[in-house]
Amino acid sequence: MHPATLRRNNVKVFGKGTQPMLFAHGFGCDQHMWRFVTPAFENDYRIVLFDYVGSGKSDLAAYDAERYALLEGYTQDVLDICYELDLHDVIFVGHSVSCMVGVLAANREPELFERLVMIGPSPRYINDAPDYVGGFERADIEGLLEMMEKNYIGWANFLAPAIMKNPDRPELTGELEASFCSTDPIIAKRFAEATFFADNRADLPAVLVPSLIMQCSDDMIAPNAVGDYLSRELPGSTLHTLKATGHCPHMSHPDETIAVMREYLRSPVAAPHAEQRAG
Repeated sequence: MHPATLRRNNVKVFGKGTQPMLFAHGFGCDQHMWRFVTPAFENDYRIVLFDYVGSGKSDLAAYDAERYALLEGYTQDVLDICYELDLHDVIFVGHSVSCMVGVLAANREPELFERLVMIGPSPRYINDAPDYVGGFERADIEGLLEMMEKNYIGWANFLAPAIMKNPDRPELTGELEASFCSTDPIIAKRFAEATFFADNRADLPAVLVPSLIMQCSDDMIAPNAVGDYLSRELPGSTLHTLKATGHCPHMSHPDETIAVMREYLRSPVAAPHAEQRAG
């Protein structure tokens, strides 16, 4: 490892605390979208922000189509940053697809993480009848990907307001749309395929790290049934349904997001992985 990782992922570190809080953005986003939440934690934690390769101000020259064809490539980005900064007892805060990146990272290196905070998580976006509701039929996802390929700007214009909701805050929808449009369409489509075709349900029972599931009350990307499923399948998880609507409460409802995170982080954490070790 070498500092090139920090340049590659445009890593920013700040804050007055010592325990790291690592924020991982969702598909089509970047680290800038955490700006409403991080000020609430920077006095007590060491805040670590980054952009996945292909997103934000990351080093596009480092993009490898094979590595980032699956979520494991993005997981490696997270672990590389942890190794480079020598992070331990990490509070991992993930949005959307990054929640499952956090699951994969915690399953590979459970000793690095103290807790996972998941905002709008989903282990599987595609319905798997009759037992699993993910919110989308495969044909829906294929249609969206086809739209990305044929009319990327149109796709961004269509999807951004549906994801953000909160039409009374058009500036947030505009920001998400601009973020989509600033991403290379080919890279964005590959990330979308890695995201929306992933199935991480089998990874959930192995998680040894306690987790908070933050479920929005009306979210087309991760409907309520998904939060309930995660709550059942993730050992040591706490489900909290927000009043917030949409899929980006850290942007649209930062005060509620901060309050729920604070309450969870004040609760005692079990001795690391004690039950599993005892067994």
